[in-house]
Parts: sequence; C-alpha cells; structure tokens
Amino acid sequence: MINKRLLIKNLLAHNDENSFYDKKRKINISTKEGKGKFLKHICALSNSNPKNNSYIVIGVQDEDNKIIGVDFFDDSKIQNLINAYLANPPIVQYENIPFPHLPEHKVVGLVTIRPIDSITSLRKNIWKYYGGSVFFRDGSISMPKVFNIEIKDVNSKIVAAIENHAQNNIELTLDGVFDFMNKRQDFNPQYKVFKEYFVLCWSGAKKQVEDKTFFSRVDIKLINEQVLLFYSALDDVSITYTEDSFRIIEYVRLGLYKSYKYYKLEEKTIRFSDNVNYTIEAKLIFKPPQYDKKVLHHIYNANNALLKKLEKKSPLNQNENEDLKSLAASYLICYLNGFDEALPKLEYAKPFIKKHNTNLYNSYKETIRILRKVKYS
Repeated sequence: MINKRLLIKNLLAHNDENSFYDKKRKINISTKEGKGKFLKHICALSNSNPKNNSYIVIGVQDEDNKIIGVDFFDDSKIQNLINAYLANPPIVQYENIPFPHLPEHKVVGLVTIRPIDSITSLRKNIWKYYGGSVFFRDGSISMPKVFNIEIKDVNSKIVAAIENHAQNNIELTLDGVFDFMNKRQDFNPQYKVFKEYFVLCWSGAKKQVEDKTFFSRVDIKLINEQVLLFYSALDDVSITYTEDSFRIIEYVRLGLYKSYKYYKLEEKTIRFSDNVNYTIEAKLIFKPPQYDKKVLHHIYNANNALLKKLEKKSPLNQNENEDLKSLAASYLICYLNGFDEALPKLEYAKPFIKKHNTNLYNSYKETIRILRKVKYS
C-alpha cells in the first residue's frame, strides 16, 4: 500500500512538472474558470499517460516546492463533476494528506488520475474551452491538440519507481498511530485495525444531544496511506463501526432566529475487504429545512442590507453583529428554499466576510462546503 505522504515527497524531490505530474498552489472549483482549468488538467494528464497514474499535488509553491497546504476538501462528489464535463472520463481521486509542520486545518491535496485506454475530451463548453476539445501535456503545460497525436509511453518505469519508493511499512504505520494519539489526546483518540491490516484512527469531542451521541472537531485518518478521510471543525458527526466497515453520518446545524435543529447531510461508509482493498461510499441524505416564504423574504432583504454595510465598511450595531454570524447560513437556507438569487449573493459576500473576521470566515467555508455537496449531487 502506498504511503501518500511519501509519494508526495518523492514527486516533489525528483521531478519537475511533466506529462504525469503537476503541482498547484490551490484550485478553485467553485467558479466556471476554476472548473474549466481543473478539467483541462485532468483531461491532459489522462490523455498523456495511457498506461500509468498521473498526479496533481495541491498546496505547493511553484518556485521552491515549499509545502504551504490548503483547506481540507471533501472529494465525495468530485467524480460527478468529471463525469458531467468529460467524455471518456478517467477515475479521479482527491485525497487530503496531512503533514506534521502544517496547521491542524491544513493538508496537501493529492489528485490521482487513473489511466484509461481512450481519449478524454470535453463533453461541453466550460469557461473559454469548447466542447470536443482534447488536451495533452506539452512538458509542464496542458495544451489543446488534435486527436491523431502519437502517444508514447515514456513514463511507466518512472512512475512505477516513484510509487515503489513510497510503499508503507510497519515503522511508518506505528509512527503514524503514535503521532495521532499524542496530537489528539484532548479529543479522546481511538484506533481500530480492520481485516488485520488497515489501521484507522479517529478522535472527536463527544457530546450528548437528547438520546443521540455526536462528535465535533472530528479527525478520521487511514494510517496506512497517511490519508485524512474526514475533518470538520464545526459540524457534528455520529460514528458506528463493525468488523469490516466504518460509518460516519455528518450532521449540520441549521435554523433561523436562534432556533436550530440537526439535519443529516451525508452518510459515508468505508468498507474493508479481505483482498487488502477498501472502498468509500458517500451518499447525500440531506433534506433541507423548509420555511414560510414571507419570513425568508424578510431575512433575505435584511441580509442584503447587512452585506451593503460590509461592502461600505459601515459600523455595525450589536444586533447586526449577531445577525452577521448567521448571514452565510441564512443565505444558504434561502437558496435551498427556492431563492436562486441568494446564491450569487452568498458568493459575493466571501471577500467581505473574510476581511471582517477569521472565525466568521471559517463558518462561511463550512456553509460553502454544504452547498458544494448539495450542488454536486
């Protein structure tokens, strides 16, 4: 089994960007431009490497390979995006890889593109790229090219050597368990071995809400691969497991006027097999809260007025500061109740919220994460 942290180190140490490897400071698939660029790179790397895996490392400075990290990104619906826009789409996996020197909420993103024996192309227009476009790697650049280009397999031996040097071992596994248990000792860290091979560690602050047990500030890590499977600073989850599976149900706390309820968002099940493989199944189970349209009109207009004050840097009174805490979540509720115009307002609010308050911006990012999951589904 490949230790993904070692894999990233080997990619950074031995290779400049080329036809099987790319690196990015960050990606942004919340905009059409960001989606278009990401899909172009996926298409080019898939076409340029018909016999071996290709990789994109995210959270690295281009000039000096310094690892700066990015926010945890939940991949569960990214394949839907790939399938929607690419013809002959490759299998794409996004994984969050923690590094010891990074802050708790930062990871390095690793995108793995599995080879397929077909030419991948854009299925339809996106941003400035036209449907039918085919991309290949020309050195470190993804370029549009014609179909009949001759594809030479020059990377298989190199990629195989890099992956072989990133194989996990007992020492790395034990170090990973001890590191997790020590780092998360304030949050009841636990571990379990599945199928005599897979070591899963998790931790969280336990709390009881009526007859249900929830965990917040949850980390779930597959030690064998050094992959962070789940991280959330704000949302609550329930955890159950058997001898061959580990199930997480993610809840979100939503409401208006300080009247909140827990709503199931997504169920994620990790299944471990006897053949030293595992699968992750993610299922959206979210049913958004429904409210009276007159009430939502009032809240929507109040949000717009508050956003204008932020834009103009006008001072806020105590009530407005309290309302600001729920601005992103209430815009989301409006959108989920049919207020389509609430979505561009929510996106427009990002720079003003980010500048106003760090904690407020973290809450905003959690709201966007919920939105992304709902939209991808």
